[in-house]
Amino acid sequence: MLATPTSRLFLGVIPWYSVLIVIGICLALFIASREEKRLALPRDTVVDLALWVVPFGILGARLYYVLFAWETFAPDPISVLYIWQGGLAIYGAIIGGLLAVVLFARRRKLPLGTLTDLIAPGLILAQAIGRWGNYFNMEAYGVQIVDPAWQFFPAAVFIPSATGGAWHMATFFYESMWNLAVFLVLMLTRRRMHRTGDLSLWYFLLYGAGRLIIEGLRTDSLYAGGSLRISQVLALCICAVVLGIFLFRVLKQQGVRRLLSLRSLPMLACILLTVGYSIYMALAGLTGIEAATLQCATYSLAMIVSALTVYTYEKSP
Repeated sequence: MLATPTSRLFLGVIPWYSVLIVIGICLALFIASREEKRLALPRDTVVDLALWVVPFGILGARLYYVLFAWETFAPDPISVLYIWQGGLAIYGAIIGGLLAVVLFARRRKLPLGTLTDLIAPGLILAQAIGRWGNYFNMEAYGVQIVDPAWQFFPAAVFIPSATGGAWHMATFFYESMWNLAVFLVLMLTRRRMHRTGDLSLWYFLLYGAGRLIIEGLRTDSLYAGGSLRISQVLALCICAVVLGIFLFRVLKQQGVRRLLSLRSLPMLACILLTVGYSIYMALAGLTGIEAATLQCATYSLAMIVSALTVYTYEKSP
């Protein structure tokens, strides 16, 4: 069992949410500084880049959240500034930070892909740490768990309420562990990436695949059009774009015939599985969180296996 936090303040003064964000940023900068030399970047590039990325990222994270949850802030607009109470969207941080990297790359005349590769491992580690801020703020949890057999951490987390509280899926923990796994994958494979920018593409693909599944379990998602979870739509689009980039590169270099060889069977099998499962769900009329989660898991698996299959073509003779 994970106890309910008795205080949201570190040492009774600073919000834990803010402390964890700062720790994540510091670790990300440390990792990037270690990568700076390996990527043959000018000295102090990380320090200078941080002065752009950090404020742009925080601003983007807040604006993104406020944009899609304005009804929460409308009665008290000044509360938009209270970021220590939560309400930072990672997609907004990525968009804001990426904009800063683009501007920095143009100003310093440095390769954009190299700079994003520099940031990617530390960024996903910071995300893994930052998710624990959701625990202290009692947010980003999933649907209620009524079966006593599953009312324990890490399967669930107890969320207090005026009526006593209930156990909910610990989705903040699920995503934290997924992000940590992605960090390890990126760190172990970064020296084997054969193109500048590939590490960044795998960051987007792996993070997006995990978010696609976990977001469907949450109860506090941001919605568009009443039923579409914005984060899931973005995650699916990001995964599709990365897969499209890998496909385009192989088709350009080696053609359709090679792509459709026997070595592409894992990719084709996953695509057929995804299409078949989607048709089955539509015909069977399956609904609910269980069906949606299985569908997102199928999409995620298909994207990862397909991208991995295609990516190996560029390395093979």
